[in-house]
Amino acid sequence: MKKNTVALAVAAAMTASLLVGCGGTAADSTSTAESTATSTDAASAATTTAGGDETLTVWAWDPNFNIYALKQAEAIYQKDHPNFKLDIQENTYNDIETKLITAATSGDYSTLPDVFLMQDYSFHKYIANFPDVFTDITDSGIDFTQFTEGKLADSTADGKHYGVPFDNGATVMAVRSDMIENAGLTVDDFKDLTWSEFIPKAQKVVDANGVSMIASSGGSEMLMEMLQSAGSSPLQDGKVNVAGNAALKEAMTQYKAMVDAGIIAEYTDWDQYIASMNDGKTAGVVNGCWIMSSIQAAADQSGKWAIVNMPKLDGIDGATNYANCGGASWAVSSNCKNTELAYDFLKTTFGGSVELYDDLLPNAGAIASYLPAAKSDVYNQASDFYGGQTVYKDIVDFASKVPAYDCGAYYSDIRSALTDAITNVVQNNADIDSELETAQSTVEFSIEG
Repeated sequence: MKKNTVALAVAAAMTASLLVGCGGTAADSTSTAESTATSTDAASAATTTAGGDETLTVWAWDPNFNIYALKQAEAIYQKDHPNFKLDIQENTYNDIETKLITAATSGDYSTLPDVFLMQDYSFHKYIANFPDVFTDITDSGIDFTQFTEGKLADSTADGKHYGVPFDNGATVMAVRSDMIENAGLTVDDFKDLTWSEFIPKAQKVVDANGVSMIASSGGSEMLMEMLQSAGSSPLQDGKVNVAGNAALKEAMTQYKAMVDAGIIAEYTDWDQYIASMNDGKTAGVVNGCWIMSSIQAAADQSGKWAIVNMPKLDGIDGATNYANCGGASWAVSSNCKNTELAYDFLKTTFGGSVELYDDLLPNAGAIASYLPAAKSDVYNQASDFYGGQTVYKDIVDFASKVPAYDCGAYYSDIRSALTDAITNVVQNNADIDSELETAQSTVEFSIEG
């Protein structure tokens, strides 16, 4: 199978901005402390270079989110490594991808930092096309079992790990509890549903309130979440699995039916999409949990929202109520000057510190994909905005149930082809099977170049 590597990667860099969305028990804490205490001397010796330098250079974007997280991780690691420093270099995500491409195509990796942040959906593309950018971190000592299978799948290739998961992109269905009650229903009525069970209940909410049940940003974003919830990858064994994909056809069928019924309102403008929630023009939304920060911008709606899992596809073996949308992970570059230091820093912080995630939740709005965080007091606090629900604990639980899902190196190609397909189906009543055949051909052409 031929890959048009440079063209593919450059196109992905240009569209990367479209893909951005964007605790522990006492026993856990004691175990971590004991482990740290017994390994501190050995780790200090292993992570200090001959010149005594304990600095890692890191590329990341967003000062209030990712870079804030790095600074807090630095402070935590400095408790046992007082000479440790991070040289944090802010780059937009597009710039990071461009610099990776430049290094790889020139064969000069000396321009790369020690560690960089990468959007999860970009990993497979870059591992396939530019494998020499990365360091395999499978044997780094990081306990990957403490992260969800669905999250790890994004940065794992051929059984090898290339990323340490960071933020959580677990899909939620956020709903207006007051509007649901206006329809004579309860929030519990919207938990653990199939889409066919969801539709008549959603119709009652629409009829009672005169607004749509779900806001959609249009395109294929929600479609991709529906597909992932069934664990049905659009690539299987390196072959395109779009035409004849039963889960994908069912997702498109249900989506089309909900648009036609007024249950889903599509917004092609992002600001209007967010405004529909803040202005009470919709009773809910299905998206990555990062959408909650936008919902919470409407302070006057505090206590009127709840979080439940998304509906699952009917008649599909293995279908679940869980998916993921967005998120990023930390990669160690092939130019890393001190891999042992990078490994130990990542293992101790993003891959092992409940303390770190307890800070990031209230101060940066970053929800952990690190499973032990769900056990902390911070994650178990009730949220007034969501009617007293322990939403963050619930979201980490959702993330633990997301099926592994692989778009290979062609996420953006698949997403684009499916956007064209669902747009034609919704707006022009095009035949679903025909549109899936066209999407299949489009993706195959992109891959074979």
